[in-house]
Amino acid sequence: MPEVIINGPEGRLEGRYLHGKAENPPIALMLHPHPDHGGTMNNKVVYAMYQTFVNRGFSVLRFNFRGVGRSQGVYDRGEGELSDAASALDWLQTYNPNAPYCWIGGFSFGAWIGMQLLMRRPEISGFISVAPPANTFDFTFLAPCPASGLMVQGAQDDIVPPDSVKKLVDKLTAQKGIAIGYHLIPGAGHFFTDQVPEMSQAIDDYLEENLPKEDPAEAEATA
Repeated sequence: MPEVIINGPEGRLEGRYLHGKAENPPIALMLHPHPDHGGTMNNKVVYAMYQTFVNRGFSVLRFNFRGVGRSQGVYDRGEGELSDAASALDWLQTYNPNAPYCWIGGFSFGAWIGMQLLMRRPEISGFISVAPPANTFDFTFLAPCPASGLMVQGAQDDIVPPDSVKKLVDKLTAQKGIAIGYHLIPGAGHFFTDQVPEMSQAIDDYLEENLPKEDPAEAEATA
C-alpha cells in the first residue's frame, strides 16, 4: 500500500492509501487512537478497519495525526487533529472526485474526531466508531447526528466502560431518521487483543447490510 504525503494545516501528514479497483470507488477515511497514548495509523484495530473497507472496494486512507510518526506538528487537544482529518478527507476527495459516497471510521480518540468531522462534512454518509470514549470526551455535539452508523465496543473494556457507549447509542437512537447499530464483542478489552477478527467481522456484516446495492441492470451494462 503506497505511502502518501498530505499537506496538512501544520505541515506534512504521513499516510497510507489504497485506491479502489472500480471506476469510481466509494471512499473511506480511518482515524487512529490518542497520539499521547501511543496511537498511530498502524494500530492493529485501525489497520483491520482499513482492510475491511479495502476488501469492500473502497479507496481507503489512513494517516498519522500531527506529531505522530513522520507527520509534522504537535498534539493539539483535538482541535488541530480535527483540522488534520478534514485535510485528509480533502486529499481523498481530490483523488476520487466521482466517489458515490463517503464513510468515516475511527478507534477511541479517532472515533471522537470522526464524529466531529461527520457533523461538519455532509458528504459523509456513514460511520464506524470503535470504542468511542463516551466517558471522557463530550459527544453532545451530535445534536442531531447527521448519519447512521455502527458503534463497536468490547464487553470487558476497562478504559471506556460499555455502559457509557450504550447510553450514547440509546441517546442517538432516539433521534428520528437515523439508525445506530451497536455490537458488543464478548471478552474484548479496549484494544481487542484477541478479538480483532470478531471486530472486523462485525464491521463487515454491518457494511454488507447497509451499503448501497449495485443495480443488476447497471452491473450487466458495464460487464
